Amino acid sequence: MYYNRFRVFVICGPSGVGKGTIISRLMSDYPNKFGFSVSHTTRPPRVGEQNGKDYHFVSKDFFKGMLENNLFLEHANVYDKMYGTSFEAVKNVLDDNKCCILDLDIQGTKSVRKSTLDPVCIFIKPPTIQSLEDRLLARHTETIDEIRNRMVKAEAIITEAEVTKDLFDQVIINDDLDACYSKFVEVIKRYQPNFL
Repeated sequence: MYYNRFRVFVICGPSGVGKGTIISRLMSDYPNKFGFSVSHTTRPPRVGEQNGKDYHFVSKDFFKGMLENNLFLEHANVYDKMYGTSFEAVKNVLDDNKCCILDLDIQGTKSVRKSTLDPVCIFIKPPTIQSLEDRLLARHTETIDEIRNRMVKAEAIITEAEVTKDLFDQVIINDDLDACYSKFVEVIKRYQPNFL
């Protein structure tokens, strides 16, 4: 795998816990220090999402072609949609002399943890399962059935994160977004000294 002096930071947690908001704020506060690895997905874009910025929105056939050509560092089937992080996307960020941020599920985090990237893996956890459900309901992007499915999976993700303690270098509870973000930045400073 590709190496340089910049670290890869994996952020993981259940849907709706605030990962995207934390990443957006980090990119806004430190635009020349971090790059977001844009994943490929077969899901349709949500309102406001841009192709090539939020995700590379691709067909299932295109995604399967990338799989067959071993172009993914990690890939997963999540909520019946395919997601993957290409080697090229990570390399592009590192070549730009930036730390790479990956927003991954548990499966993806496990795959990247096993890679030669030596990632720093951070789990963002809600204070309660009810608070997470409230956040998902407030987004107004999914049906009640979809939210119920996400809640079942969220509980499984949180349980798995607690059981596989060696998977994560840090667990941060997001009971206050500003405090969570500050802790996230502190973790980055610890693992990438003299960077921020």
